[in-house]
Order: sequence, then structure tokens, then C-alpha cells
Amino acid sequence: MRQTWLIFSQATTVALAGYFVVSTLKPEWLHEAPRTVATLPTLPAAAGAPPRAAVQFSFAAAAQAASPAVVAVLANKPAPSQREIDADPWLRFHFGKRLPQQRPQTGLGSGVIVSPEGYVLTNNHVVSGATEIRVQLADGRDTAARLVGTDPETDLAVLRITLPPPLPVIHPGKAGELQVGDVVLAIGNPFNVGQTVTSGIVSALGRTQLGLSTFENFIQTDAAINPGNSGGALVDVQGRLVGINTAIYSRTGGGSLGIGFAIPVDSAYQVLEALVKDGKVSRGWLGVITGDINPDVVDTLKLSVDHGVLVKEVFKSSPAAKAGLEAGDVVTDVGGQPVRTPRELVNVVAALKPDSQTVIVVQRGKDSLKLPLQVGLRQPQAGDEPQPE
Repeated sequence: MRQTWLIFSQATTVALAGYFVVSTLKPEWLHEAPRTVATLPTLPAAAGAPPRAAVQFSFAAAAQAASPAVVAVLANKPAPSQREIDADPWLRFHFGKRLPQQRPQTGLGSGVIVSPEGYVLTNNHVVSGATEIRVQLADGRDTAARLVGTDPETDLAVLRITLPPPLPVIHPGKAGELQVGDVVLAIGNPFNVGQTVTSGIVSALGRTQLGLSTFENFIQTDAAINPGNSGGALVDVQGRLVGINTAIYSRTGGGSLGIGFAIPVDSAYQVLEALVKDGKVSRGWLGVITGDINPDVVDTLKLSVDHGVLVKEVFKSSPAAKAGLEAGDVVTDVGGQPVRTPRELVNVVAALKPDSQTVIVVQRGKDSLKLPLQVGLRQPQAGDEPQPE
């Protein structure tokens, strides 16, 4: 009996010792973890949430509506002369004092068919100096184009093509209804890779003083515009033309940095109408040198108004001189349109027909005068402030 008790006590001791070791080092051997199935919480659907298909959107309809009327423009130009190379930093960098081989260059750009008669809007810089111009349609047709006219002061040109009808024609929109933040598409032929559509928004309106042309009122967009897009279409989400893509801001000149500029369609169609009708654009001219109004100018000259355009000089025998304008006058209104900057004055007067009659409002001292004005004819490339001969 005593021996049996000894064996039992030794076995119990060993068992307790083993339990202690296992509970310390491997406690999971002693207790089986409860088995659970991982479940994700079910969230209630948002009240009134539309089905997935309803929240998806696409600009395909706008692109399909506008793309057939956007063309590629190829302009063959003679090789540059040494004088042109010396005058152009880009050419001088590439050719230096070496005359390039006398092979014609091919300028690449885009254009937009704007009428069933085959009139095409593009940029002047795309076709300037071209000896031959060809147009390639999105449907694969290729044809020669005739230059109807150019307007370097807005960097616009009009071509005409002759092809069997019907021709795809873009529908004009209204640039005046655009707002910053509106979605727009840029359609053109960048780098001659083929027709390309990019999307973005209207980043700003009424951009001026960019040095791109004489008359500037650009739509700024972040839709990617690259070399070859010049002359192409800027369209709204309904596929309507709202601008003619003209230029990009680029540190190297080689690619888009998200800052592109387009000529508003309203301005482009005014130039189109004039070039088709007369082969040129006639603009009004006043004949003054002007300056801005600011607090320092107001204090120095003791002006009685704090807005308008200061007349610094009146050219002899100019329309302004004949109307009675004098140096020191402040122009506040032309033909019922208020003017606050020299650029606005140039644009308002330029929009008037030469030889037409209007009224110009000036502040002279404490007196407000309404002077009858017969608008003059602005000479092309006369600059913002025409100089006396």
C-alpha cells in the first residue's frame, strides 16, 4: 500500500509540473480558441442613391458630335533664309550660321470646318508663308485648300476646301456663356499623331497681355493642348464650338503644362465673316496714346474721376483730334460701352466700323463731355498705340 501511494504521489507531482510548464509556455494547448467567422458590417444604402450606371458619365457624345468637323492642316513652307535664321532664336539655335538644306518645311496644325460651303477656321501662324496647304478630314479624305484670308492681329486664317457634300460642320456655341470651371474638350492633331481629344475645364476668361496677338481676349484652359493643336476646336460638353485653340504656355515650347489659350468663338466668327466677305478685316481707329488710371495718376494730375483711360497724346489730324480730344482727358465711354483700361479702349474702338459715327465720353477737369466721333480706319499691325509718321 505504501508503495502504491508513493507511485501515485510521484505521478501527481510530474503531472502538476508538466501542467505548469505547458500553461506557462504554450497556454493555447490547454484552451481551444473559439472559432468565429469574420463578417463585414452591412451598411445601409444611402437614401435615394442612384444606381451605379446613373453616376457614370462620359464626354463621348460631345467628342462624336464635334470630331468629324475637326481637320488636320498641313502647310508646305519654303526653307528659311539666313536672314530668317538670324532673326529667329529657335532657328539660330538649330542651324547657327549654316544654311539648312533647301527643302520645304511642313507646318502641322488643325482646323475646324464651320460651314457647308467648306470654310475652315485655323490659326494664321499655321499657314503663314505657305506655298501649298492640304487638309485631312477625320474620315480619311485629303484635299488641297485655298487660303481665303488671314488676320495676323488675332492670329486667325480662313481656308476653303472643295469636296462632295455633305461636309461635317461644327455647331457654334456661345463663349459669352462660359464660366470658370465649365468642362471643355480640346480636339486637334497634336504632334501629327492623329486626331486626339483631351478634356479639362475653363481655367480663366478674358486673358490679355500675353503677347500672342494684338487683340487678346483668350479663354484659358487646362485641357492638354500641344504643338499641332493650333487651330483646332475647343468645345463644350454638348460638342459646340466655343473657341479656336491657339497657344500653350510651355517653358520649352514642346508640350502642354496645363495652360492653354483659345480665341473665343464669337471673335473668331466676326473675323470669319469679314474675311469671307471682304478678304480682310477692317477695324476702327481713334489715334491716341493712352495710359492707365491709378491713385498716383489721380493725385498727380488732380483728376476728378478714378476710372477710365488717360489720354497722353492725340495724333494730329486723327479721328480723336477731329473729335476734340485733348491730352489730359479721361475716356470713360465709347459708343455706350464703358472703358477702364487702354486694352479695353483699343478693343472697343477696333470693333467699330471705319467711317461710322459714335459718341465718346471724356472727363475734362470737372466737366463730362460727349464728343461726336467719326471712326477712322486702323492700319494692319499698327500696334496698340499707333505712332505718328
